[in-house]
Amino acid sequence: MSLLVVHVHVRVNPGSVEAFLAATAENSRQSLLEPGIARFDVVQQMDDPTRFVLVEAYRTPEAPALHKETAHYALWRDTVAPMMAEPRSSVKFLSVAPGPDAW
Repeated sequence: MSLLVVHVHVRVNPGSVEAFLAATAENSRQSLLEPGIARFDVVQQMDDPTRFVLVEAYRTPEAPALHKETAHYALWRDTVAPMMAEPRSSVKFLSVAPGPDAW
C-alpha cells in the first residue's frame, strides 16, 4: 500500500516568519506522535523565506481526517491563520519509492 503524501504550500506575512516557524515546528513534533503519520516535514524556500511547504506522509486514508481532529492541529490552525499572506493550498500524491516499509 502506498502512503498518501500531501504537500501543503504556505506563504506567510514577512513579519510572521519566526512565529510561524515556532508554531509549525511544535505542530510537526506533535503530529509525528500520531500513529497514522509517517513524516511531517517543514521546509522553507531558500530564495523567499516567507514560503514554506509542509510535507505530510500518512499511513492510512483516514489519517488526514484524524490529524485534523487533534488539539495540536486546531491550535496550530488558529495560531497561524492571521499570519497567512494568502490561503494555504495542498497537492496530494501517492508514494512510489521507497516502499511503505521504508517510511
